[in-house]
Amino acid sequence: MNNPLNSEQFEALRQMDTCTVANAIETFNFRLRNEGFTDARIRCLFPRLPALLGYAVTVRIRCSSPPPDGHHYLDRTDWWDFIQSIPAPRVVVIEDVDDAPGTGSLLGEVHANILRALGCVGTVTNGTVRDAPAVEALGFPLFAGGLTVSHAYAHIVSIGGEVKVAGLKIQPGDLLHGNAHGILSVPIDLARDIPAAAAQIIAKERRLITACRAGDFSPEKLRATLREMSESTLPRP
Repeated sequence: MNNPLNSEQFEALRQMDTCTVANAIETFNFRLRNEGFTDARIRCLFPRLPALLGYAVTVRIRCSSPPPDGHHYLDRTDWWDFIQSIPAPRVVVIEDVDDAPGTGSLLGEVHANILRALGCVGTVTNGTVRDAPAVEALGFPLFAGGLTVSHAYAHIVSIGGEVKVAGLKIQPGDLLHGNAHGILSVPIDLARDIPAAAAQIIAKERRLITACRAGDFSPEKLRATLREMSESTLPRP
């Protein structure tokens, strides 16, 4: 993977709203506007927690049938080494490859504590999670397709490599930003320039909002404001 951000660059990005980061990325014309983020198949379970930012650790699991070697899901400690090969802070991305994802959960209170001790700051999965109150109290963000009461036959089938979660393809080391709206993949080559681009967008958005709230508001004045901003980088709907 490319060199990770330094601490100042990382914190500047982490403090931002995920939607604002998405707007800033659009100004670089780096990718299509319908790419680079998760869709509504997963949701942020703890929207009041701070924004999530970290480098992806990828793994695939199954829950609907026993593992071929009979190992319990907690017996797989080999993936801990892979986790620590990715720069911290880390976001564990779990693709449930069952035909119907969500039969069981790999992640609950125990695994959340293990991952946190290994320098992980959250988890993203197209499957399900459990022990939500305990994990929220830990301050460990979860983005998932839903909740379940059991781990069922949860077991790891592969470690590393590309995964796909809620329409988003993710490689190990990808930089992920997330909040109540979902998960966004941040191109590392653009990450250092995003705060400055976002500041320009925010300033222009404030102009529109101020115009809408003005006591002498009129559609004509709003159109005039938009004309003045015609060369701006403000993303259009």
